[in-house]
Amino acid sequence: MYEQALTPSDEKATKRAGKSHNAISIVDLRSDTVTKPTLSMRRAMSEAEVGDDVYGEDPTVNRLQSRAAELFDREAALFVPSGSMGNLLAIKTWTRPGEEVICEERAHVNHYELASMSAIAGCFPRPVFAPDGILTWDLIEPRLRPKIYYYSQTSLITIENSHNMAGGSVYSAEAVAEICDRAHDAGLRVHLDGARIFNAAVATGRTVADLSRKCDSVMFCLSKGLGAPAGSLVLGSHDFIGKARVARKMLGGGMRQIGVLAAAGLLALEDSPKILGRDHENARFLAQGLARIAGIAVEQEKVITNIVIFDVRGTGKTAAELSAALAKERILSNPSDNYALRMVTHYDVDREGCQRALEVMARIVAL
Repeated sequence: MYEQALTPSDEKATKRAGKSHNAISIVDLRSDTVTKPTLSMRRAMSEAEVGDDVYGEDPTVNRLQSRAAELFDREAALFVPSGSMGNLLAIKTWTRPGEEVICEERAHVNHYELASMSAIAGCFPRPVFAPDGILTWDLIEPRLRPKIYYYSQTSLITIENSHNMAGGSVYSAEAVAEICDRAHDAGLRVHLDGARIFNAAVATGRTVADLSRKCDSVMFCLSKGLGAPAGSLVLGSHDFIGKARVARKMLGGGMRQIGVLAAAGLLALEDSPKILGRDHENARFLAQGLARIAGIAVEQEKVITNIVIFDVRGTGKTAAELSAALAKERILSNPSDNYALRMVTHYDVDREGCQRALEVMARIVAL
């Protein structure tokens, strides 16, 4: 039975219930989406004051939205079921069918959201490969469509901070601001996929407001490193959020007594950013250990948040083969291509679990 790593207060409560923190038997490094809600989150969920959110009457949701808007220095926020829906709402709000959206080639909006920007928003992605996943205006500008009537027009730029499939790389506040300034001069909007923006904030030492200030809209996830069981928030102006609320209803995302989830989100928003640095330290520990295993190549200096992507070509095995072998030893990880594995640290994986993952990997590679 897999049991989550607990905060100190949760651990005391668990021990009183006769359970042991040492009962952990699976080290799940597939993603930070696998985190389980803490006992304090579960208590908050069971005690949450609720109402009908479609009518705007759920007090816990309203508190969560207000607090998120405050942290990001925005006019308003909207609670949505998932980050994918949040990104789609922004794209649908800022564009019209037939227009183009510039994004980094490996972006989540391009690869992992079922082409929803095309299927639902009617837009076409215009992907740009960027070193380490970090777009610059010099990379973006050549992809802007000329103002000729028979060309699909560029209307939106999306950036991802931290960048998932580029190994958790981060934009600086200055880099984001420059893209936004130049985009606005060109009459374009900028949406930030900030699914893991709190990780980016910890890595850069800047606030989430600093990292997103000039973006026209922002989405961030509660259900990744922050550890809530579900939910994301979209942020922007009152006008933008009003339009996004309509689109959320159109897509079936209008929820009712959803304060039971928002209660966990409030705790995640206040408490979890304080411990993200530990996840980053564990990711660096993993990277250092992996680099010592023959046949594995990892760029340690690029591991700055909680994501480690490493090349296994030198082992003579594919990523899928290694992933399957690790799983038999109760170490879970995901291939990111034929010869690359991705491991993601989070609060349910401690240093002991990371060490065990390294020991198992070394043994499997040596076979």
